[in-house]
Amino acid sequence: MSAQPNPHQSPIMNLEKNWIDYNGHLNMAFYNVLFDRGCDSGFELLGMGPEYASARKLTIYTAEAHVRYIRELHPGDQVRASFHIIDHDEKRLHVFQELRHVDGWLSATSETLALHIDMSGPRVAPFPTDILEKVEVMAAEHARLPYPENAGRRIEIKRKPS
Repeated sequence: MSAQPNPHQSPIMNLEKNWIDYNGHLNMAFYNVLFDRGCDSGFELLGMGPEYASARKLTIYTAEAHVRYIRELHPGDQVRASFHIIDHDEKRLHVFQELRHVDGWLSATSETLALHIDMSGPRVAPFPTDILEKVEVMAAEHARLPYPENAGRRIEIKRKPS
């Protein structure tokens, strides 16, 4: 892998017609589909794509996700998802993503905790050495980036002081 000035970017993704809800915009569930496809692009770069699951019986599961909806997407919109490792250990990845319209504006963010899984259990398992090396290279590249401004947010109702 070469040094990257930005987080990994997925290929351009199109919205599917059946993803549009009765409000005329992308249904909230399908933001997760787009983020998942963006993660798949990042995982493949790390050697953890479909072949990894079928040949080595190892894969990635999402343990937790926090999605923020910033700006609506509509029929015909095209987007890319970033893939930014903000932390990791021998079994887990903490990933931050932005879903951006091809025109550059931010539509949504997602922050996930992903677990490396031995499918024979299934159970959480350490990354194999070759995969961990790729994770560490990408994580080191991403560590040079600014920490994502919207990462680490929590759900809360902000109240004005009385």
